[in-house]
Amino acid sequence: MEGSRRVFSTVFILVLLLVAIGTGPMVAEGKVATKEKSGTCESLSTKFKGFCFRSSSCADACQKEGFMGGKCPGFRLRCTCTKKC
Repeated sequence: MEGSRRVFSTVFILVLLLVAIGTGPMVAEGKVATKEKSGTCESLSTKFKGFCFRSSSCADACQKEGFMGGKCPGFRLRCTCTKKC
């Protein structure tokens, strides 16, 4: 029983670590992050609801908001819209 607790604790810590690494520096909602090298800006979608599993549905929602497209990056499964800066 004690061995299974150790395994569970270890797996839980590893999952938390992977989530923390995968999210990276997140953009606050409504704020715009700039990628200077590529010339594109990213912003979280305000109209997309739910988890972002398909980038095509995210891109459609972003185009309705006036952006060029969108994608579903990272573990948080949030729709991120893109446009030229």
